[in-house]
Amino acid sequence: MLGLALPTLAAEIQVTPEQDLQLVLESAKAGDTIQLQPGRYLGNFIVNKGITLSGADGYTSIIDAQGKGNALLLQSSNVTIERLKIVNWGDDLTAQNAGIYSDQTASQLTIRENRLKGDGFGIWLQKGKEIKVHHNRIQGNPALRSADRGNGIQLSIVQNVEVSDNEVSQTRDGIYIISSQHNTIKNNTMHNLRYGIHYMYSHSNRVLDNLAYDTRAGYALMSSRHLTVSGNESRDSQDYGFLMNFITYSEISHNRIYRVWTKPENKVLGREGKGLFVYNSAYNSINHNLIDTAEIGIHLTAGSEHTKVFGNSFINNPVQVKYVANRQAEWSQDGAGNFWSNYLGWDLDNDGYGDRPFEPNDGIDKLIWQYPEAKMLLDSPAVLILRWIQTQFPVLKPAGVKDSFPLMQAPSLGARQAVINEAE
Repeated sequence: MLGLALPTLAAEIQVTPEQDLQLVLESAKAGDTIQLQPGRYLGNFIVNKGITLSGADGYTSIIDAQGKGNALLLQSSNVTIERLKIVNWGDDLTAQNAGIYSDQTASQLTIRENRLKGDGFGIWLQKGKEIKVHHNRIQGNPALRSADRGNGIQLSIVQNVEVSDNEVSQTRDGIYIISSQHNTIKNNTMHNLRYGIHYMYSHSNRVLDNLAYDTRAGYALMSSRHLTVSGNESRDSQDYGFLMNFITYSEISHNRIYRVWTKPENKVLGREGKGLFVYNSAYNSINHNLIDTAEIGIHLTAGSEHTKVFGNSFINNPVQVKYVANRQAEWSQDGAGNFWSNYLGWDLDNDGYGDRPFEPNDGIDKLIWQYPEAKMLLDSPAVLILRWIQTQFPVLKPAGVKDSFPLMQAPSLGARQAVINEAE
């Protein structure tokens, strides 16, 4: 047995605020646990070994960066940061100041059950993989302009990251993802933000069961593909429940959108709250979503064609559809369309589908979009005659949306496990 190296046992190291925490971090060995006793630890600390840094119960172990730089800089794989209160890091967004920062090709990071409050970015993770960010609470500084705050959780060039059960508020965006693949954003709560979740240049990601409220846009999905966005909720956003800009080959399903309404003081011509805004996005499936009380239920424009729209419920939206394209769109799939709260047709054969197709936007609607002041004429005899003429002479009708099988009852949003399984 001589010549065999014995394994080094991991140690648990107790630290008090009177000790030099950075010196302890440098002296620790991989696998050690550093347990911070209650108190305030002042400085900017570097973790360059695979250790666990843990706080005392009740978030009484406080890392205070004293208004500059990163509070914790992670420079190793296999690091766990847990149960810490982290405050007062820097506000230099160009320097990417963050409460917890990692820009290494690190793996097996775990960041859980921390409380962060500061001006810059909350958690910034870059170039890493196999990372878990769970049960953290991140709060920005509402005294700053939204544009001057960092994002709550920033994922850049990462893979196989799971962000779940976090709460983010009063930062710029709640969770921002750029140039990243195969990540799951699940069961997070985001509020009082610009965007709840913001995607850029990413693919093959899952966005599941999150809640966003009191935002400008609950979910801003941009320049990405192969996203599975399911089971999420957006409430009380000003401009968009879901904003899709250049999104392709994605599934947007079983989401719930309530009350998208631009505040009176922010009203300008053309700015209305949109439940779903689909811009320059194609080859997607938008199905089994609920859009309730938005100024415009769904707005498709700028080449947003080859999109499947079925099984959705459009309820109490003053304008159900705003569709700007040069070709007719059929919004049904396999003989089933959508539920429209303003559909006035009937179901004489009692099969659950309206006997007449529903066309939620016609030439009169488009005239009103171009000339909003003409709304006062909607109930006039002239407009009624024009609508009748369109029905009698379809050749005069411009391209729009047609739902050939409108649903007589709103469908359930519950059965979505097949969507999740397919994404996996």
